[in-house]
Amino acid sequence: MEAVLKNLASTAELLAVAAHCDVVEHWDKQTLSRAFQWALYCEHVFSRFHNNPSVRRIMEKQLQLTNQSLRAALPGYTGVSFSDLSRCQHQLLVGLLNNPKLPSSIMKILFDSKSPVDTKQGECQDVTGICSHIIQCKSACEILSPLTDSSAVGADAEVQGGMLIERLGVLMSQGSEAYRAEHFLDFVLQECEGAAEHFCLLIAAALLKKKISAAETASQGFLLDWLQNKHSMLEHMCSALPTSLLMDLAKEHQKFRDTYCDVLKKWASEMEYSISDGEWVQSSTNPTASFQRLTEHFLALFETCPSLRDEVEKELKALKISDGDFDVRGLSVWGDLLSALNK
Repeated sequence: MEAVLKNLASTAELLAVAAHCDVVEHWDKQTLSRAFQWALYCEHVFSRFHNNPSVRRIMEKQLQLTNQSLRAALPGYTGVSFSDLSRCQHQLLVGLLNNPKLPSSIMKILFDSKSPVDTKQGECQDVTGICSHIIQCKSACEILSPLTDSSAVGADAEVQGGMLIERLGVLMSQGSEAYRAEHFLDFVLQECEGAAEHFCLLIAAALLKKKISAAETASQGFLLDWLQNKHSMLEHMCSALPTSLLMDLAKEHQKFRDTYCDVLKKWASEMEYSISDGEWVQSSTNPTASFQRLTEHFLALFETCPSLRDEVEKELKALKISDGDFDVRGLSVWGDLLSALNK
């Protein structure tokens, strides 16, 4: 029993370290796996002794003593109860994800979707992809729950978007260490290389998350600022997402609406008139939108945000004048765009 109590105290200390200490910066996959093995050990201890009152009292007393010493050392520590042992692996995972010092290398292991987590009962599971497995389970709950409205971004993206905002909130709580939040977003973007459309949906889901705290509102603002500096990603987002989803974002966030409008004007400025096609076309080798699609974007934006129309049309007229103020088709993209918008 003495050895069990010692292991119990050590695991409580492990949970505290995982959630509150800088040492996780130096963790590797082996350390991570060992931590989850200890958490699983405590779950077995709970399963074996939770119906034994005398043993349970001894273990609860040991946890009280350990919690007392950990609270003195770590101001943010809340303590581990005996009942918490039944979900010790979950406690460990949540603690890690809430630790702003958690390195990207460990995040990559936890969210790896290429190696499904082993979930056989009674075995020490491989922690690789454990978060991806949780996402799949939560996504299934979103789909199957009759009380949940169908998501415009999809269940996976909605769950991941919520996790993204929560993680940003943790990182931003450090104040002066906001660079960590930026580094985290850059890391996620890098990991989503080759799956840019899904990343667009993930960002949209994060920005459209409802019933959020003040910290999460700040996280959405930070995410919008970061997105403004990722011009190619922002353009891809405006090109790839359904118009209805872009309109939801424009209604919810003025900063996105203004940036979205700037992207549309950039697309127009990059167009040149093709005499053979009798139409304005993108001059770049990777066209983002046709003239007709550009017009549809503007019209949808004006319908969603009517107050924006006068301001944008005034700006387009000024640009048309700078081109010579001709009313002949094909001489000014701004003049032809104004004509198309007012038909």
